[in-house]
Amino acid sequence: MHVDVRTQDGTRLGRVEIDQATRPIRVRPSDADRDIFLEWDNATDDAGHLRACITCGDHHLYRSRSLPQVTPFVALIALAGATVSLLGFATSPWILSLLVVVLVIDIGVLVFARTRLVCYRCGSMYGNLPIARYHRSWDPSVAERISNDTHTPAISKRLDRHDREGSS
Repeated sequence: MHVDVRTQDGTRLGRVEIDQATRPIRVRPSDADRDIFLEWDNATDDAGHLRACITCGDHHLYRSRSLPQVTPFVALIALAGATVSLLGFATSPWILSLLVVVLVIDIGVLVFARTRLVCYRCGSMYGNLPIARYHRSWDPSVAERISNDTHTPAISKRLDRHDREGSS
């Protein structure tokens, strides 16, 4: 699995590749000048799925989709295609084939979007791992509860940022 490691205050330290079978205790992220100690105690369930954050130890993780960076361009092209079709220019075979291509690209983006786990407390992101069914998508009530429990301003900033970006 790969982990985008963050500190308790939400600062990104870098990405590390971790072998779940070996369960390393200490790793050094690519952009960090110090080692990070991982908390593997009670971090996985009986099936080997991650159920707690190994960087901060919090048991609240949510499922998120990481869309490729081409998504805004595809959305813009799809909007232009919808506008062209509404204006009545979609009768040409060239325009119709272009709209089909945009549709295929849009479906491809959704198919290739990977699911990852994100920690509510520190924001560390876990990818390339099997995700258990009991992990749900982002829940504002859980984020608010964790924000109130820890009184950490970084969690409140992430909560505000997530509200502005919209849930994914």
